[in-house]
Amino acid sequence: MISIIICSRNLGIDPKLSTNITSTIGCEYELIVIDNSQNKYSIFQAYNIGIEKSTSQMICFVHEDVLFHSKDWGKKLIEIFKSDTKIGLVGVAGSKVKTKAPSGWWNSPHEVKQINIIQHVETGEVERWEYGLDNDKLLAEVVAVDGVFMVIKRDENILFDTTLKGFHNYDLNISLLYKVKGYKVMVTKEIEIEHFSNGNINKSWYLSTQRFHDKYKHCLPLITDDLNEKFDINKLEFKNGVKFIYDSLNFGINYNIVIKWFRLLLINPSDKTHKKIAKSIIKNLIKNKN
Repeated sequence: MISIIICSRNLGIDPKLSTNITSTIGCEYELIVIDNSQNKYSIFQAYNIGIEKSTSQMICFVHEDVLFHSKDWGKKLIEIFKSDTKIGLVGVAGSKVKTKAPSGWWNSPHEVKQINIIQHVETGEVERWEYGLDNDKLLAEVVAVDGVFMVIKRDENILFDTTLKGFHNYDLNISLLYKVKGYKVMVTKEIEIEHFSNGNINKSWYLSTQRFHDKYKHCLPLITDDLNEKFDINKLEFKNGVKFIYDSLNFGINYNIVIKWFRLLLINPSDKTHKKIAKSIIKNLIKNKN
């Protein structure tokens, strides 16, 4: 059996999704909908409530704006977890690398991403995103998965971190906790879902991302074993660090910006970007002072 947990902004989920799950899952399941129509819970709290209510050893967290295209996806999940007892978390999108520099899991080169999803984008177009999982591979190890669809093996010692607030970075949180515990985190090509919205990368996302990385920086960076010796992690650290500084400044966020810049100086002290960063930091500080 699979426990399916959905945190809903409404009193209940769309009947189309409920019918879709029933017609595609192919195994026994329980559906647990957390009513968050009054914005009472953070996503971390809501999902922990769902875990507490669930009865299965396999727990699925999924957004309410999706539809499943794969038949018997529940059976496929059961087989995946049976195939390797070290597997603790399975998703449909993720990356083999996560930098110590604040970033999303998706801030990585295409060649290290593992993605299989039908995605509606802001232009109204529908795109099929397929990265990695080459040569007929149906399963690939990653270090973090996207929160649109995540399935965990129950571990009584792992819960979402409720000291983190809001609705961002819960996927990085649970991915990291399972990795640190020694579990494998995987992306599967066997389950196809259609996602009807994009994530909202706004000021609250940057503040949340800052808090998450401040708390868990001791566990980062993460990189899969097959990439460990051949991937230039410092190059990506620098790129993600620069992007996060500029984006934070654009949102008027100055928290620890100078410290972040000093870390980049240690990685690549001769890069010409440092002069531009310094000017941007000074300009932003003067603007906020006035």
